[in-house]
Amino acid sequence: MSFTPYREQWRHRVSEVMLGGNGRKSIAVGGAGALPFMRHDGPLPHRPVIAVEVWNIPPVWPASLAAAYGDVLNDPAAWARKVVEDGADLVCVRLAGADPEAEDASPAACADAVRAVLAAVNVPVIILGCGDDEKDNLVFPTVCTAAEGTRCLVGPVHKDNYRTIAAAAKVAGHAVIAQSPVDVNIQKQVAVLLEEMELGPQDIVFDPTTGTLGYGLDYTYSVMERIRLAALQGDRHLSSPMMVFPGYETWKVKEAGLAENAAQGIIWEIVTATALLHAGADILVLLHPEAVRAVRGYLQEMLGEAAA
Repeated sequence: MSFTPYREQWRHRVSEVMLGGNGRKSIAVGGAGALPFMRHDGPLPHRPVIAVEVWNIPPVWPASLAAAYGDVLNDPAAWARKVVEDGADLVCVRLAGADPEAEDASPAACADAVRAVLAAVNVPVIILGCGDDEKDNLVFPTVCTAAEGTRCLVGPVHKDNYRTIAAAAKVAGHAVIAQSPVDVNIQKQVAVLLEEMELGPQDIVFDPTTGTLGYGLDYTYSVMERIRLAALQGDRHLSSPMMVFPGYETWKVKEAGLAENAAQGIIWEIVTATALLHAGADILVLLHPEAVRAVRGYLQEMLGEAAA
Protein backbone atom coordinates (compact mmCIF):
# COMPACT_ATOMS: atom_id res chain seq x y z
CA MET A 1 0.00 0.00 0.00
CA SER A 2 1.54 3.30 -1.09
CA PHE A 3 1.51 6.44 0.98
CA THR A 4 1.66 9.96 -0.42
CA PRO A 5 2.49 12.56 2.26
CA TYR A 6 0.42 15.73 2.30
CA ARG A 7 2.37 18.75 1.09
CA GLU A 8 1.62 22.32 2.17
CA GLN A 9 2.21 24.58 -0.79
CA TRP A 10 3.56 28.04 0.06
CA ARG A 11 3.78 30.78 -2.56
CA HIS A 12 6.17 33.08 -0.71
CA ARG A 13 9.51 32.90 1.08
CA VAL A 14 11.25 34.45 4.06
CA SER A 15 13.67 37.19 3.06
CA GLU A 16 17.40 36.48 3.06
CA VAL A 17 19.80 38.58 5.10
CA MET A 18 23.52 38.43 4.32
CA LEU A 19 26.04 39.03 7.09
CA GLY A 20 29.82 39.35 6.89
CA GLY A 21 31.54 39.34 3.52
CA ASN A 22 34.10 41.82 2.14
CA GLY A 23 36.96 39.46 2.97
CA ARG A 24 35.21 38.10 6.04
CA LYS A 25 33.30 34.82 6.09
CA SER A 26 29.74 35.47 4.96
CA ILE A 27 26.57 33.83 6.25
CA ALA A 28 23.07 34.02 4.80
CA VAL A 29 20.06 33.55 7.06
CA GLY A 30 16.42 33.20 6.10
CA GLY A 31 15.16 32.28 2.65
CA ALA A 32 12.80 29.57 3.87
CA GLY A 33 9.90 28.59 1.66
CA ALA A 34 8.42 26.19 4.20
CA LEU A 35 8.01 25.71 7.92
CA PRO A 36 11.11 24.59 9.88
CA PHE A 37 12.56 21.21 8.82
CA MET A 38 9.63 20.59 6.40
CA ARG A 39 11.85 20.24 3.34
CA HIS A 40 9.23 18.31 1.38
CA ASP A 41 6.99 21.43 1.46
CA GLY A 42 9.45 23.92 0.00
CA PRO A 43 13.04 25.18 -0.10
CA LEU A 44 15.05 25.62 3.09
CA PRO A 45 18.27 26.97 1.58
CA HIS A 46 20.06 28.05 4.76
CA ARG A 47 20.42 26.07 7.95
CA PRO A 48 19.81 27.85 11.27
CA VAL A 49 23.06 29.21 12.71
CA ILE A 50 24.47 29.49 16.21
CA ALA A 51 25.94 32.66 17.70
CA VAL A 52 27.62 32.83 21.10
CA GLU A 53 27.85 35.90 23.29
CA VAL A 54 31.02 37.79 24.19
CA TRP A 55 30.81 40.72 26.62
CA ASN A 56 33.01 43.78 26.81
CA ILE A 57 33.17 43.43 30.62
CA PRO A 58 33.50 40.30 32.78
CA PRO A 59 29.91 39.16 33.41
CA VAL A 60 28.42 38.24 36.76
CA TRP A 61 27.21 34.74 35.95
CA PRO A 62 26.36 31.59 37.88
CA ALA A 63 29.54 29.69 38.72
CA SER A 64 28.64 26.75 36.49
CA LEU A 65 28.50 29.04 33.44
CA ALA A 66 31.51 31.23 34.26
CA ALA A 67 33.68 28.16 34.88
CA ALA A 68 33.19 27.06 31.28
CA TYR A 69 35.15 30.11 30.11
CA GLY A 70 37.68 30.86 32.83
CA ASP A 71 40.12 33.71 32.24
CA VAL A 72 38.93 34.59 28.73
CA LEU A 73 35.99 36.44 30.32
CA ASN A 74 38.46 39.26 30.92
CA ASP A 75 39.50 39.54 27.25
CA PRO A 76 36.80 39.95 24.55
CA ALA A 77 39.20 39.02 21.73
CA ALA A 78 40.35 35.79 23.42
CA TRP A 79 36.76 35.03 24.37
CA ALA A 80 35.68 35.46 20.74
CA ARG A 81 38.39 33.12 19.53
CA LYS A 82 37.31 30.50 22.04
CA VAL A 83 33.64 30.53 21.08
CA VAL A 84 34.52 30.15 17.40
CA GLU A 85 36.84 27.25 18.25
CA ASP A 86 33.95 25.74 20.22
CA GLY A 87 31.66 25.83 17.18
CA ALA A 88 30.00 29.26 16.98
CA ASP A 89 28.98 30.36 13.48
CA LEU A 90 28.84 33.99 14.60
CA VAL A 91 30.10 36.03 17.54
CA CYS A 92 27.57 38.18 19.39
CA VAL A 93 29.21 41.12 21.20
CA ARG A 94 27.08 42.43 24.06
CA LEU A 95 28.23 45.91 25.08
CA ALA A 96 27.12 45.43 28.67
CA GLY A 97 29.93 47.67 29.90
CA ALA A 98 28.25 50.69 28.33
CA ASP A 99 25.40 50.49 30.82
CA PRO A 100 25.46 53.56 33.09
CA GLU A 101 24.77 51.21 36.00
CA ALA A 102 27.76 49.03 35.07
CA GLU A 103 31.02 50.64 33.90
CA ASP A 104 29.41 53.38 31.78
CA ALA A 105 31.99 52.64 29.07
CA SER A 106 32.40 55.38 26.48
CA PRO A 107 31.44 54.99 22.81
CA ALA A 108 35.14 54.96 21.95
CA ALA A 109 35.84 52.17 24.44
CA CYS A 110 32.94 50.14 23.05
CA ALA A 111 34.23 50.66 19.52
CA ASP A 112 37.67 49.43 20.63
CA ALA A 113 36.11 46.24 22.00
CA VAL A 114 34.26 45.62 18.74
CA ARG A 115 37.42 46.24 16.70
CA ALA A 116 39.32 43.76 18.87
CA VAL A 117 36.70 41.07 18.28
CA LEU A 118 36.58 41.75 14.53
CA ALA A 119 40.35 41.45 14.38
CA ALA A 120 40.35 38.21 16.40
CA VAL A 121 37.84 36.21 14.32
CA ASN A 122 36.78 35.97 10.69
CA VAL A 123 33.10 35.10 11.24
CA PRO A 124 30.22 37.60 11.04
CA VAL A 125 29.55 39.61 14.19
CA ILE A 126 26.36 40.66 15.97
CA ILE A 127 26.60 43.81 18.11
CA LEU A 128 24.13 44.35 20.95
CA GLY A 129 23.71 47.52 22.97
CA CYS A 130 23.53 47.71 26.74
CA GLY A 131 19.74 48.10 26.89
CA ASP A 132 19.74 51.70 28.08
CA ASP A 133 18.11 53.59 25.21
CA GLU A 134 19.82 56.91 25.82
CA LYS A 135 23.27 55.37 26.10
CA ASP A 136 22.76 53.07 23.11
CA ASN A 137 21.92 56.11 20.99
CA LEU A 138 25.30 57.55 21.95
CA VAL A 139 27.26 54.34 21.45
CA PHE A 140 25.96 52.93 18.17
CA PRO A 141 26.99 55.72 15.77
CA THR A 142 30.62 55.29 16.86
CA VAL A 143 30.46 51.49 16.97
CA CYS A 144 28.75 51.19 13.57
CA THR A 145 31.41 53.40 11.99
CA ALA A 146 34.18 51.35 13.62
CA ALA A 147 32.73 48.16 12.09
CA GLU A 148 31.97 49.68 8.68
CA GLY A 149 32.49 47.25 5.80
CA THR A 150 31.97 44.11 7.89
CA ARG A 151 28.15 43.88 7.50
CA CYS A 152 27.33 43.26 11.16
CA LEU A 153 23.90 42.75 12.67
CA VAL A 154 23.31 45.56 15.19
CA GLY A 155 20.66 46.55 17.72
CA PRO A 156 18.17 45.87 18.95
CA VAL A 157 15.92 48.71 17.89
CA HIS A 158 12.29 49.04 18.93
CA LYS A 159 9.43 51.34 18.04
CA ASP A 160 10.40 54.00 20.59
CA ASN A 161 14.15 53.96 19.92
CA TYR A 162 15.04 53.17 16.34
CA ARG A 163 15.94 56.30 14.42
CA THR A 164 19.51 56.96 15.58
CA ILE A 165 20.61 53.33 15.62
CA ALA A 166 18.93 52.44 12.32
CA ALA A 167 20.43 55.49 10.61
CA ALA A 168 23.92 54.66 11.88
CA ALA A 169 23.55 51.06 10.75
CA LYS A 170 22.32 52.03 7.29
CA VAL A 171 25.16 54.47 6.67
CA ALA A 172 27.75 51.87 7.69
CA GLY A 173 26.11 49.05 5.72
CA HIS A 174 24.93 46.91 8.63
CA ALA A 175 21.72 44.95 9.16
CA VAL A 176 19.41 45.77 12.08
CA ILE A 177 17.75 43.73 14.84
CA ALA A 178 14.09 44.76 15.13
CA GLN A 179 12.68 43.93 18.55
CA SER A 180 9.08 43.59 19.70
CA PRO A 181 7.62 42.61 23.10
CA VAL A 182 6.17 39.20 22.02
CA ASP A 183 3.62 40.95 19.80
CA VAL A 184 3.05 40.31 16.10
CA ASN A 185 1.42 43.68 15.45
CA ILE A 186 4.23 45.63 17.08
CA GLN A 187 6.81 43.53 15.20
CA LYS A 188 5.12 44.55 11.96
CA GLN A 189 4.97 48.18 13.09
CA VAL A 190 8.73 48.25 13.71
CA ALA A 191 9.34 46.78 10.24
CA VAL A 192 7.19 49.51 8.68
CA LEU A 193 9.07 52.21 10.59
CA LEU A 194 12.39 50.81 9.41
CA GLU A 195 11.13 50.63 5.82
CA GLU A 196 10.46 54.36 6.01
CA MET A 197 14.20 54.70 6.71
CA GLU A 198 14.92 52.62 3.57
CA LEU A 199 15.76 49.42 5.44
CA GLY A 200 13.96 46.50 3.82
CA PRO A 201 13.41 42.87 4.89
CA GLN A 202 16.87 42.03 3.53
CA ASP A 203 18.34 44.39 6.16
CA ILE A 204 16.25 43.28 9.16
CA VAL A 205 16.28 40.33 11.54
CA PHE A 206 13.38 40.09 13.98
CA ASP A 207 13.86 39.62 17.72
CA PRO A 208 10.37 38.70 18.98
CA THR A 209 11.72 38.57 22.58
CA THR A 210 12.72 35.22 24.05
CA GLY A 211 10.83 33.52 26.85
CA THR A 212 12.62 30.49 28.24
CA LEU A 213 11.24 27.15 29.37
CA GLY A 214 8.80 27.87 32.19
CA TYR A 215 9.12 31.64 31.70
CA GLY A 216 7.10 32.39 28.58
CA LEU A 217 8.44 29.88 26.05
CA ASP A 218 4.92 29.14 24.83
CA TYR A 219 4.21 32.83 24.15
CA THR A 220 7.44 33.26 22.20
CA TYR A 221 6.79 30.08 20.23
CA SER A 222 3.26 31.15 19.33
CA VAL A 223 4.30 34.62 18.15
CA MET A 224 7.21 33.26 16.12
CA GLU A 225 4.96 30.71 14.48
CA ARG A 226 2.47 33.41 13.52
CA ILE A 227 5.25 35.59 12.08
CA ARG A 228 6.62 32.72 10.00
CA LEU A 229 3.17 31.75 8.69
CA ALA A 230 2.50 35.38 7.76
CA ALA A 231 5.79 35.50 5.83
CA LEU A 232 4.97 32.32 3.89
CA GLN A 233 1.52 33.71 3.14
CA GLY A 234 3.03 36.86 1.62
CA ASP A 235 3.13 39.54 4.34
CA ARG A 236 6.21 41.50 3.26
CA HIS A 237 6.51 43.35 6.54
CA LEU A 238 6.74 40.08 8.47
CA SER A 239 9.08 38.30 6.06
CA SER A 240 12.39 38.87 7.84
CA PRO A 241 14.36 36.04 9.50
CA MET A 242 14.16 35.65 13.29
CA MET A 243 16.71 35.41 16.08
CA VAL A 244 16.32 34.32 19.71
CA PHE A 245 18.42 34.51 22.89
CA PRO A 246 18.03 31.22 24.79
CA GLY A 247 21.42 31.63 26.46
CA TYR A 248 21.07 35.09 27.98
CA GLU A 249 17.47 34.53 29.03
CA THR A 250 18.05 31.05 30.46
CA TRP A 251 20.92 32.01 32.71
CA LYS A 252 18.87 34.84 34.24
CA VAL A 253 16.42 32.22 35.52
CA LYS A 254 17.08 31.42 39.17
CA GLU A 255 16.70 27.67 38.68
CA ALA A 256 19.36 27.60 35.94
CA GLY A 257 22.17 28.64 38.24
CA LEU A 258 21.49 26.35 41.20
CA ALA A 259 24.88 25.37 42.58
CA GLU A 260 23.80 21.86 43.54
CA ASN A 261 22.89 20.99 39.92
CA ALA A 262 25.33 22.49 37.42
CA ALA A 263 23.75 20.60 34.50
CA GLN A 264 20.32 22.12 35.04
CA GLY A 265 21.10 25.44 33.37
CA ILE A 266 22.67 23.72 30.37
CA ILE A 267 19.61 21.51 29.90
CA TRP A 268 17.32 24.53 30.33
CA GLU A 269 19.22 26.37 27.59
CA ILE A 270 19.17 23.36 25.24
CA VAL A 271 15.44 22.73 25.64
CA THR A 272 14.60 26.39 25.05
CA ALA A 273 16.85 26.58 21.98
CA THR A 274 15.63 23.39 20.31
CA ALA A 275 11.98 24.32 20.89
CA LEU A 276 12.47 27.70 19.23
CA LEU A 277 14.18 26.11 16.24
CA HIS A 278 10.82 24.50 15.49
CA ALA A 279 9.13 27.90 15.82
CA GLY A 280 11.31 29.30 13.04
CA ALA A 281 14.49 30.65 14.66
CA ASP A 282 17.17 31.38 12.07
CA ILE A 283 19.80 32.57 14.57
CA LEU A 284 20.20 31.09 18.06
CA VAL A 285 22.32 33.11 20.47
CA LEU A 286 23.66 30.75 23.13
CA LEU A 287 26.05 30.92 26.07
CA HIS A 288 27.25 27.60 27.49
CA PRO A 289 29.70 25.60 25.30
CA GLU A 290 27.90 22.36 26.18
CA ALA A 291 24.63 23.86 24.96
CA VAL A 292 26.34 24.88 21.71
CA ARG A 293 27.59 21.32 21.15
CA ALA A 294 24.22 19.76 21.96
CA VAL A 295 22.19 22.12 19.79
CA ARG A 296 24.62 21.74 16.90
CA GLY A 297 24.27 17.97 17.19
CA TYR A 298 20.48 18.29 17.24
CA LEU A 299 20.56 20.42 14.10
CA GLN A 300 22.77 17.90 12.33
CA GLU A 301 20.35 15.11 13.22
CA MET A 302 17.27 17.08 12.11
CA LEU A 303 18.93 18.12 8.83
CA GLY A 304 20.38 14.67 8.10
CA GLU A 305 23.93 15.97 8.19
CA ALA A 306 26.94 13.89 9.16
CA ALA A 307 28.41 14.84 12.54
CA ALA A 308 31.40 17.16 12.22
